[in-house]
Amino acid sequence: MDLFDKCFSFTRVEEVKAVGLYPYYHPITETEGPVVYMNNQRMIMVGSNNYLGLTHDPRVKKAAIDAINKYGTGCSGSRLINGSLDIHCKLEEALAQFVGKEAACIFSTGYQTNQGAIVPLIKKGEYIISDAENHASIIQGTLIAKALCGDSILVKFNHNDMTDLEQKISSLLYEAGKLIVVDGVFSMNGHITPLPQIVAIAHKYNARIMVDDAHALGVIGTGGRGTASHFNLTDETDIIMGTFSKSLASSGGFLASSERVINYIKHHAPAIIFNASMPASNAAAALKALEIIQKEPERIQKLHYNAHRLRKGLSELGFSVLPGETPIIPVLIGDDFMTFALWKKLFDYGVYSNPIIFPATPQGQQLIRLSVMATHTDEHIDYVIAMFEKAGVELKLLNTVV
Repeated sequence: MDLFDKCFSFTRVEEVKAVGLYPYYHPITETEGPVVYMNNQRMIMVGSNNYLGLTHDPRVKKAAIDAINKYGTGCSGSRLINGSLDIHCKLEEALAQFVGKEAACIFSTGYQTNQGAIVPLIKKGEYIISDAENHASIIQGTLIAKALCGDSILVKFNHNDMTDLEQKISSLLYEAGKLIVVDGVFSMNGHITPLPQIVAIAHKYNARIMVDDAHALGVIGTGGRGTASHFNLTDETDIIMGTFSKSLASSGGFLASSERVINYIKHHAPAIIFNASMPASNAAAALKALEIIQKEPERIQKLHYNAHRLRKGLSELGFSVLPGETPIIPVLIGDDFMTFALWKKLFDYGVYSNPIIFPATPQGQQLIRLSVMATHTDEHIDYVIAMFEKAGVELKLLNTVV
C-alpha cells in the first residue's frame, strides 16, 4: 500500500463541490470588517471572530505599520535566542496586568499557545483532565504530552458535566499532579464553562486549572477580562490563555500565570524555544487593540446588544437557537446536507456564515455558527435575519428544525 493512497481515495470534497455545496476556502478579495467581498459579491460577515471589529480600526492599522517601519517585517529568530523585541515585553506586561496575573508570555499563534502550556507542564505520572469539547489545540497538546510521557495521562470528562468531572478526577491518585483544562467560552456552541464548580473540584482533589479564553477575552468579564473575571475567580484560576486573532485584532496568543510558572514555560516550551518569534507588527496591533478595549468599554456593550438582537430575531422566526451570553450564536440543524444547503442559500443571498459538522460538533448537532461584531449595524443584523427567513422558508426548515 502506498503512503498516498489515502489522498487519492479521499473524494468527499469533489462530491460536495459537484452539487455546489462546498463551503470552505472561499477567498475574500476585500474586507471592511462586518462587510466583505467575494467574487465582487458584497457579503455581511457573520462568520468571523473579530468580535470587537478592531482589525480595521485605523489606530490598530497605524500601530502595525509603524512597527514594520521600526522593526521590519519579521524577527528571524526565536524569543530565546535573538528574536525578543522590547515591544514583545511591553505586550506581555500589559496582558498580565489586564488579566490580573504576575506575568505573561506570548506565542506566535494561538494554536501553539495551548501546546506551549500543556507539553512542558505535564510529566510522567501526571494528568490532564480535559473537557470533551475543548478546542483542537488543547487536544493536540494533550496527545503530544501523552506521547512524550508514554503514560495514560489524558482523562476526558463529558462537556460541562461537573458530576462526570468529579467522578473521573476522584479516581486519580490524590498526590499526582493534575491540570484541569477547559475552554472559557466554547467556540462552537458559545457555552461558558462552569468555573466556580471547577474551582471547588480542583481544590478538593489537588488540581490546577487552565482556562482557554480565546473566545472570552474582550467578550465577557469586567472590561472584557475573560472567564475568570466573569466569575470573580482570577486568583483561583492558575493559568489564563488567550489569543490575539479574535478581539485583539492580530495573530498570536499568550499565557498568563504566576511569575515562576511563566518563567518555567519560557525555558521549557518547544513552541517558544524552537519557533520564530511574533512579528513586531502583530505585537503592536494587539497592544493597541488592548489599549482601545480598556478606553472604549462601549464596544463590548454594543457586541452584546448585537448578539441579543440576532439571537432573538432568529428564535422568533422558529429556528432552534441555543441560548447564551456570548456573541457566538449556534443555529441547530442536525443534518449534514441541510446544514450545507442552508449555508449555500445564505451565501447566495449575501450572508457569510459557518456550517459546522462532525467532528467539530457531535453527530446530530450539526449547526450554522454565527458570530457578531461590535461594528455590525442594526441594518446588518436585520438583513441577516431576513435572509435566514427567506432561506428557511425555501428549504422548509422553519417548521422542521430540530
